[in-house]
Amino acid sequence: MACRTTCRLIQRRLSSTVAAAMAARPSVAELRGRRSEVFGREQARQRALYPRIEKIEVQVHGPGLNGTVLIMNKGLSTPLSCAKHLTEFHVTNSAVAMVDGELWSLNRPLTHSCSLSLLSFRDADPTLVNQAYWRSCASLLGQVMETSFKDDFIVDLLSAPELPVTSGAFCHNVVLDPRLDSWLPSEEALRSLSRGAQQLIHQNLVWEPLEVMPPVALEVFSHSRFKQEEVEKMAQESQQGTVTLYRCGDHVLLSAGPLVARTGLCNQYEVTAVHSLGPGPQGLQRRVQGLSLPLQLQAHHTVWRKLRARAERQVGVRNAPETSSPPPPPPPPLCKLTPERHTTSSV
Repeated sequence: MACRTTCRLIQRRLSSTVAAAMAARPSVAELRGRRSEVFGREQARQRALYPRIEKIEVQVHGPGLNGTVLIMNKGLSTPLSCAKHLTEFHVTNSAVAMVDGELWSLNRPLTHSCSLSLLSFRDADPTLVNQAYWRSCASLLGQVMETSFKDDFIVDLLSAPELPVTSGAFCHNVVLDPRLDSWLPSEEALRSLSRGAQQLIHQNLVWEPLEVMPPVALEVFSHSRFKQEEVEKMAQESQQGTVTLYRCGDHVLLSAGPLVARTGLCNQYEVTAVHSLGPGPQGLQRRVQGLSLPLQLQAHHTVWRKLRARAERQVGVRNAPETSSPPPPPPPPLCKLTPERHTTSSV
């Protein structure tokens, strides 16, 4: 009897500790709202740095475009603004841009006179576009993971490793609530995550870039120790000492490189697997993997099945040790998401 009483007391203390931790931590919606608010405030501050409209010349290069010069607005106009002065094809098919030889987001403002090339998935060499697309799909995967679980289960987003398209899958590392350490996703859980991603794709949300100083990024991720460490590392590796944030809806993320213009450029998209990476400083680490093709490229269902089977295998880890499968877990706590020269100026 004494042993049972002691066990009950321990269970009650653990429950109260978990409840206190959950009460101290804001909900997912509150966290996303705060991050988006800081992002919006910094975005408005940077736009206010250009109180007077100054004109810049943008020399556009590409098939049938050489010699085209657009007069645009410094600090306000973006490569997408330039595309709108060309053709509908350039607006709908462009994924990223090349500005003076630097890969550039379509939604990032131009700050000086420059040369511009619009890149698409059907270019002769789509390597850079594919990398940006893979990076974007991984970012979308993190957004889905953060919002697909119930509020009483904590999901911490870690990094999205840079993987080549030839790896067969993109991925995002996460740490789930410790109470889910024994959870294995069922096929229905993976389908639920895929539906969450498809909903974001159908909303055609814009990936808004914003280059900021580390203190701003640290404020954005004030509730994530891992993200703060990632901010400091990225700032040290940057020549300007800055980091790049992106906002998609109300989701704010860090990115090591440009993302494509919008979620609507994704088409076929599936979450294919969740692998365990073992314990880490934040808890049990998982690698969530996915597969996607852009809107301009589609695969027959038989080819897609083969690609999907390949995307289920763990990526980015060499000589991963084999582990025995744990017993079947209870149903996953996923909630279905309801995760020659123009003189025209443009903003």
